[in-house]
Amino acid sequence: MPGGIAGMPASPGIVDGPVHLLRWEVPDVRHRNIPDEAVPAEIERLHAGIEKAKERLRHVRARAEKHAGPEEAAIFDVQITILEDEELQRQVVELVQQNIAAEKAFDLVMFEWRQEFAGHARPMIRERVGDLIDVQIRVLSILLGLPDHDPVDLPKGANKILVTHDLTPSLTVQLDREAIIGIATDAGTRTSHVAILARSLGLPAVVGLRDATERLDGTEHVILDGTSGVLIINPTPAQLTKYRERRALEDADALELQSLATADSVTLDGHWVTLRANVDLPEEAEYAARSGAEGVGLMRTEFLVVGRATPPGEEEQYAAYRKVAEAFPGQPVVIRTFDLGGDKFPAFLHIGREENPFLGWRAIRVCLDEPEIFRTQLRALGRALQHGDIRIMLPLINEISEVERSRVLMKQCLGELRAEGYDVPQEFKLGAMIETPAAAMLAPELAGHVDFFSIGTNDLVQYTLAVDRGNSRLARLYNPFHPAVVRLLDVITRAGNDAGIEVSVCGEFAANPVGAFLLIGMKATSLSVAPSSLAEIKKVIRSVTYAEARTAVDEALRASTPDELAMGVTERLGRMIDLGKFNGGHSLSGA
Repeated sequence: MPGGIAGMPASPGIVDGPVHLLRWEVPDVRHRNIPDEAVPAEIERLHAGIEKAKERLRHVRARAEKHAGPEEAAIFDVQITILEDEELQRQVVELVQQNIAAEKAFDLVMFEWRQEFAGHARPMIRERVGDLIDVQIRVLSILLGLPDHDPVDLPKGANKILVTHDLTPSLTVQLDREAIIGIATDAGTRTSHVAILARSLGLPAVVGLRDATERLDGTEHVILDGTSGVLIINPTPAQLTKYRERRALEDADALELQSLATADSVTLDGHWVTLRANVDLPEEAEYAARSGAEGVGLMRTEFLVVGRATPPGEEEQYAAYRKVAEAFPGQPVVIRTFDLGGDKFPAFLHIGREENPFLGWRAIRVCLDEPEIFRTQLRALGRALQHGDIRIMLPLINEISEVERSRVLMKQCLGELRAEGYDVPQEFKLGAMIETPAAAMLAPELAGHVDFFSIGTNDLVQYTLAVDRGNSRLARLYNPFHPAVVRLLDVITRAGNDAGIEVSVCGEFAANPVGAFLLIGMKATSLSVAPSSLAEIKKVIRSVTYAEARTAVDEALRASTPDELAMGVTERLGRMIDLGKFNGGHSLSGA
């Protein structure tokens, strides 16, 4: 019987195709003894398996470098180094000499190494646990005679739907965008890494499916509905027809939206709202420009550091920032300094174990405590100022002193650059990312020390509601339309407007038609969304009036429950536009 699994819509669109089931997990290895006379051959089999694994890793590295670049591909150099470790091989051989089969010997040693690495005092050692697991899976698969193909090694045009528990960094850098047409994961939420990645790539995605990898065997044909958040297994002909008709309608609507790329972002009563793009990689900038973005509202820079054993140099960073600036001549490009910490710690940073990393050493705290890393980034940004209207944004600001210390460092870096002969300007624009209730309540004072605000709604919701935005179990509680969140948004935008500075919103709230409607009413200066959402949000802007949006905000501020608030705003917006023509992936509880 055909069936469906309900999850959360993460990236809109409907696709159907064969499943590519990825269970990237350590296989079970039963204990097996070997006789004395078989030991030499078993050791030879072990070394052959390790060599084959290294060969596969070199292949993976080459493919990853082609798809994601040399920096991201370097993650596999670490894994090759692990396999070449003489102490590792010595320990495994010793167990084989004790009449234990090669696969079990390797399994036991890797388990011990993982335990030791996980408890190590140095974070760069602890972070290698993921690489140990990858190595263990790869070698054991070879020794056990399991399929040893690379996890996402698919031919171009395979048109498969990737189903996996979660999309880790080592899997992400291998992803071939010309082979995968959709992504479904057991874990994740609309604001998790995989969801943001899927929207950035324009791939339909459903997350939070919980047990899809257990319910599938890899032979199925599925429909992935990223608009409503459903994975339908072995659909009937009638279901295929129904969903393909829906896809045709969505494609037609998408073509209509694309025609808005060059249209003005102005409401029916003449209120202008600047519409910019969020960019995860420099390569996305040109696509964003073609999609009608009026600049970049958020360029994330973590791609330069995550998964790296050494920090990126000034030249590498400068080249990346310059590329994005040159894609938007004469338009603002807002670049966020490293937002490290939480779940994003590169191996070159040293940190003790934290009980709650999202409330720990992260974002601007890391940058100010690691001035050499921060100064390198600021120097690269300073040099890039020569090539466009680059603006610098500081993440997770809570105190005025964090802004002032950063400003002093930037001025020092610009002075150094001028002394070295670089023609860099003396002035620069520095902004604060408002992501916590503390920053929201301090917004009137902060506004006097920055050139712009950028509201990161993903973290603002998380910190306001005390709900982990990456926890699928708590997804129903992660509600951007909670009255407390909307009231904080109003406080921030009022403070920015009163101070005469730009107020941008770059979180997922801005990509939700209902959220965008409220932000228009709050006089947010600009909205920044994924390139794939630009046309849709522009249509919202051009279909409403500021007066109606302001009335919706006034009503929302009087609401006492999330349901009351969401229903009231949705009803008012629905009287102006047909919400059914917008992708249902923007559920009110998952914006």
